[in-house]
Amino acid sequence: MSSRGPLEGGKQFEALLKYLRDNRGFDYTGYKRNTIVRRIGKRCNELGITTFSAYQDYLQVHAEEFPILFDKILINVTAFFRDPPTWDYLGKEVLPKILEKSGPVRIWSTGTASGEEAYTVAMLFCEALGQEAFLRRVKIYATDVDDEALNTARTGYSEKELESLPASFRTRYFEPQGSRHTFKTALRRALIFGRHDLMQDAPISRLDLLICRNTLMYFTAETQSRILARFHYALDDDGYLFLGRAEMLLMHGSIFEPLDFKQRVFKKIPRPPLRERLMILAQTGSAEASDQANRQFRLHELASEGLPFPQLVVDALGNLALANIAARRLLNVRPDDIGKALRDLELSYRPTDLRGPIDQVFRERRSIGISGIEYVAIDGAVRRFDVHFAPLLDNGAAVAGTSVTFIDVTGEGVLRTELERAKQEVETAYEELQSSNEELETTNEELQSTVEE
Repeated sequence: MSSRGPLEGGKQFEALLKYLRDNRGFDYTGYKRNTIVRRIGKRCNELGITTFSAYQDYLQVHAEEFPILFDKILINVTAFFRDPPTWDYLGKEVLPKILEKSGPVRIWSTGTASGEEAYTVAMLFCEALGQEAFLRRVKIYATDVDDEALNTARTGYSEKELESLPASFRTRYFEPQGSRHTFKTALRRALIFGRHDLMQDAPISRLDLLICRNTLMYFTAETQSRILARFHYALDDDGYLFLGRAEMLLMHGSIFEPLDFKQRVFKKIPRPPLRERLMILAQTGSAEASDQANRQFRLHELASEGLPFPQLVVDALGNLALANIAARRLLNVRPDDIGKALRDLELSYRPTDLRGPIDQVFRERRSIGISGIEYVAIDGAVRRFDVHFAPLLDNGAAVAGTSVTFIDVTGEGVLRTELERAKQEVETAYEELQSSNEELETTNEELQSTVEE
């Protein structure tokens, strides 16, 4: 393997980074490219893998490889005030907002490892409040699944491990205990260290700040969704989420919004859309809550299924998101059509063009309709429809999709035709009656003339 030389960056490497970003929500584009190529290449060498493409295939089959890879890339995953600009931002922009409120301040540092980040946030708040107010107001919960790392947090650090701290901070916040240095006893009671599994255990609640840096990447996208739903539940309505600088929120813009995306600081959206609220409810750890969420989801599905007229829903990306049973029967929609681009489906132009009106609904954010569309059904019967297009607004703001409803007016057309025929028959009868009256009048006149003669 060594004779082949080190692996080099290129299209395969960029594809691997994209795969890591899309599947684990970890964006390495901000890292020095030569460094990350070298570190991932080293792991490939250990496995005897000769290309980044082959390593991507390996990751797809071996889920247990992700944590190993992340450890190889990150190296020294925790330190005091790691990524100083992000902590500067937190101290200047977020901390004052939290301290504006009166009362206790609750902070959760999850995935805290050996505790450096928990102690960092403790020093940050102590500097802002002073020791007396800090002890009176602040409670920091520091958790991890690694008991050995938590033990390090409790028993202290070596002189070398404290090198990243300014000398004034080492003196002010740490005291010697044999060969180790521990957080000062007077301040230590503001912190509670304990084991916590993000996937299994209920979240700590009523939080002002939740720190979860370089932890989400170890989970699949589906598990990340569950964890982030729990984070949303754990935070107060005006709470903040602080992630690692390479982490992203995969498809969770409806429950968190960036306060500063570059620094990976997010703010909770207090009242997200219904579907996300139900998801959060289901992730609180309560079986009853999960059942309630499932019932609510099923109720929404049945509400659409039970409509007496065909209905389609097309999402903001132009994909077919829903077709109720009436629409599936009328337009011959197959189960695998759901999720496909509308433009690729026959129903986008038969019985009438749908894409043009849908685009108009997105642009103008208003409902429109098309009348009298003829459609030859599978059984050969000719039916007539009015088609209504309506925007689906997410919290009254962005257009999340378009509802397309087909109203069968075939019966109305038949009635209208029969009414027209009946009108014509009445008019004909009236004309015949009038002609008969005229003939009767002529006969009367002739009879009167005969009598007079």
